[in-house]
Amino acid sequence: MGETVQGQYARSLADLEERVLSHIDEEEVVAFHRDLVRIPSVNPPGDCRDAIAFVEAKLKNEGFATEILSIDETQPNVVGTYGPAGGKRLLVNAHVDVVPTGERSAWKHDPFGAEIEDGKIYGRGAGDDKASVTAQVLAALALKRSGVPLAGQLIVTEVSDEENGGVHGAAIVSKEYPDPDWVIVGEQTLNRVCVGEKGGAGCIVTVHGKTAHGALPWEGANAIEGAAEIIVALRRELWPKLAERTHWAFHPSSGSVNMIEGGVKANVVPDKASILIDRRTVPGEKPDEARAEIEMIANQAIQNVPGCTVEITAPYPGKEATTAPIEDPLVQAMLGANERLGLNTEPTGFSMGTDGRFWNALGVPTIIYGPGDPSTAHQPDEWVGIDEIMEATRAYAIAMVRLIGDYEEQGS
Repeated sequence: MGETVQGQYARSLADLEERVLSHIDEEEVVAFHRDLVRIPSVNPPGDCRDAIAFVEAKLKNEGFATEILSIDETQPNVVGTYGPAGGKRLLVNAHVDVVPTGERSAWKHDPFGAEIEDGKIYGRGAGDDKASVTAQVLAALALKRSGVPLAGQLIVTEVSDEENGGVHGAAIVSKEYPDPDWVIVGEQTLNRVCVGEKGGAGCIVTVHGKTAHGALPWEGANAIEGAAEIIVALRRELWPKLAERTHWAFHPSSGSVNMIEGGVKANVVPDKASILIDRRTVPGEKPDEARAEIEMIANQAIQNVPGCTVEITAPYPGKEATTAPIEDPLVQAMLGANERLGLNTEPTGFSMGTDGRFWNALGVPTIIYGPGDPSTAHQPDEWVGIDEIMEATRAYAIAMVRLIGDYEEQGS
């Protein structure tokens, strides 16, 4: 604790926080965010080279040690490090890729114009997730510019491919940086501290039947009608039960039939139909058990369509819901940052999936935090408030100081 800040003895935590906060400039934050939104990084196809190059240049020009990690040259990931090795390590992560814009006619604002109206910045990715990228990067720059002493290392990771599963993004970074002490993933949380995220147990229910001429349906077994029986049974028997499975941090457990496929031709009884079920779980539910529930109901329901059988497959292994302990220094640092800024100090959970799952699977305490309302994500005229970005940038900066700053403990 004996390091100096520009020739003066390192004093209290509040002193260091104030010094870092003084290096956050709204004009610079807004300009960085708008420039990033103006760079299309739509996934699919997922080409994020320009967006990652933009972020890397900012970090590198400020003296961060940077490296590019990738297994697909069109989907690079940048890592910037600052601070001494050997102490605690804080890793922050957000993604630069964005979902497609959809029909242009549905947008009032240019999807890549980063237009400002009534204190809001509009554009695809304005909230999800370039606001969090901005908050993390500009907080990191403020930390470095302030010159406050550090007892640990900051690792800034801004990645591609989150919107398509993260195989080319955070999965790669987590393999190279598997053991930070803490991880903060930037997503739209309304600047609330999300101590974990829901689990997932998605599955595909495929009904196999028998073809026949459409004029002679009794000669076949209609797979689409079998799928319909299953959908009705799930809505009547399982969905109400899921609504009763709750956890203080999350919305209730849920299931939703989000895709359906089937049929051969207008005059042919279909011999195959599939439905995709998006199954989101709360703590205490396991992916295999969640899918087994669906399979049991599907097998019962299909009895109403003689000649049909059911097959359940999983497009991915699934994951359990995760929560970081409230008493963990990571959670306390972020809650403390919000308290200092007059923001919400009630911890909660995140209903969507995030890249945090890669570090959660490695046992690293992970939380989710960032500006913007998740209900605006993937929507036409997506937006984020400038005040939200500024609050998040300041909150990230304070949390960085609290977790890896070298300061005098109060009363010492």
